[in-house]
Amino acid sequence: MAELLGSPRAPRQVRVAVVVARYNEVVTGRLLEGARQCLREKGVPEAQVDVVWVPGAFELPVAAEAAAASGRYAAIVALGCVIRGETPHFEYVAGEAARGLGNVALAHRLAVGFGVLTTESLDQAMARAGGTAGNKGYEAAAAALTTADVLAQLTRAAPRD
Repeated sequence: MAELLGSPRAPRQVRVAVVVARYNEVVTGRLLEGARQCLREKGVPEAQVDVVWVPGAFELPVAAEAAAASGRYAAIVALGCVIRGETPHFEYVAGEAARGLGNVALAHRLAVGFGVLTTESLDQAMARAGGTAGNKGYEAAAAALTTADVLAQLTRAAPRD
């Protein structure tokens, strides 16, 4: 974070988009709390964090794409929860969310933190959203900030002869 935010005395303003799925909001709300906590701890002011809600995990990539295309953000954090059911719907939604978010990151060379839980049960999801397994929203935000730092460093790196 030192590179991205600048020196401790004069941090550069970093804008972060957090895109959150409303589906399974009991879980995604907790993921959002974790992401916000991480961003605060890393020195990103609350005023520099834009939270965007979408209906479900399947819609995360299109909202992340719009955020990336705006050029306003140093990083995007995508938060969702897909719980396996009795049909193959789980595989389609989870796979397309992952693929779409990866495509956004690559197309825009932008850090996209992947905080989409794919679990077998609500209990497993709650454990990963601030329970016994930590908070994957926090981890996704930390990964996005670290990757944004790496990308900023690589962009400024002098070409080799």
